[in-house]
Amino acid sequence: QVQLVESGGGLVQAGGSLRLSCAASGRIFSSYAMGWFRQAPGKAREFVEAITWSGGSTYYADSVKGRFTISRDKSKNTVYLQMDSLKPEDTAVYYCAASSGFGVGYNYYSDYARYDYWGQGTQVTVSS
Repeated sequence: QVQLVESGGGLVQAGGSLRLSCAASGRIFSSYAMGWFRQAPGKAREFVEAITWSGGSTYYADSVKGRFTISRDKSKNTVYLQMDSLKPEDTAVYYCAASSGFGVGYNYYSDYARYDYWGQGTQVTVSS
């Protein structure tokens, strides 16, 4: 069992930055791919960014290209999402997720059905 706890959300002005953290319990964290998804009110959950179990590959949605960066620290069982140049349309609840699969490519890691465990979410609000 893997438990995920997100933190770091909050209210920020447009153009600002936030760093989300996702702390994972369980020693198997190092073998799981990790992803971030988000869901705005009235909208479907959407993929943001993912990192493979090795950290060797990352995948991101076009909407966050050049602004968001995912990373992981296996020594701390933590994955991060650095969010820069935030826009009001980034406002959403952000979820961390863990996948035990070993797929390849954007289509695999952007599919929420590939993820086995989910955190409770953290609210990010960007004001204009």
